[in-house]
Amino acid sequence: MADPAATKSGAGVDPASSQDGDRSLPSSGDPWRDLVTLMARLRTPGTGCPWDIEQTFATIAPYTIEEAYEVADAIERNDMGELKGELGDLLFQSVFHARMAEEAGHFTIDDVVRSLVDKMIDRHPHVFGDKVIHSADAQTGAWEVMKAAERARKAEQAKDGPASALDGVALALPALMRAEKLAKRAGRVGFDWPSAGPVLDKLQEEIGELEEAIAAPVKDQAHIAEELGDMLFVVANLCRKLSVDPEEALRNANAKFVKRFSGMEELARERGQDFASLTLDEQEALWTDVKKAERA
Repeated sequence: MADPAATKSGAGVDPASSQDGDRSLPSSGDPWRDLVTLMARLRTPGTGCPWDIEQTFATIAPYTIEEAYEVADAIERNDMGELKGELGDLLFQSVFHARMAEEAGHFTIDDVVRSLVDKMIDRHPHVFGDKVIHSADAQTGAWEVMKAAERARKAEQAKDGPASALDGVALALPALMRAEKLAKRAGRVGFDWPSAGPVLDKLQEEIGELEEAIAAPVKDQAHIAEELGDMLFVVANLCRKLSVDPEEALRNANAKFVKRFSGMEELARERGQDFASLTLDEQEALWTDVKKAERA
């Protein structure tokens, strides 16, 4: 995603630029340093970009999340040209946050990179040390053990009491993904269903409770929402027990719906029909025809 300032009239352009001489950004030959310098220039009061200067961690965070999704979208479409650009946009977000942190005296982008390198070395003793790990599954297990130890140390340092098995599952994750991760964490300490069967039973129970809430004489929207949330949480657990990524499963279902709905619209046009004017039964008939064509 481009800098939103670029779409603002006059934003990012110093009206005194013609008096300041050459304000270009000469290449140093080091792309990384050029990026860091560019970010500092954008955030410089008086000569930088007004939009970039007024941003905070909180206002930039939504863009960071959006860029991560755009990276995933480019990967999904196998568009390497687009992926190159989206990775750059995501990298820019990291540099943006680091620049704001440096201005506040917290840390620099170099500190971020050093910390990352140190963490990756610590988490890969089988690559940078003398530990032996023979498979990806074994590495995943070792990784989780190390992360759990890190969470315990952080909790102790923060003096907030003992660490929880659920610590570190980011609040900003998509809710379905976070539900799956929370349940997975709980499962590591034994709080889990033994197989998919009991999860299906629990799902039926939650559906029953939702039906009761909907049928109640006095409509309680908050209660209905609560029961729907419980049902979705169980669905996320069912996905986990069946080794299905819930986000990916829902993305695929979305894509299938879009394809079929577009097929219905196209079929209606071919038949000289106005799709929006059709009855629900007529639209359902189109849906059935599209599904039949998929199987043909």
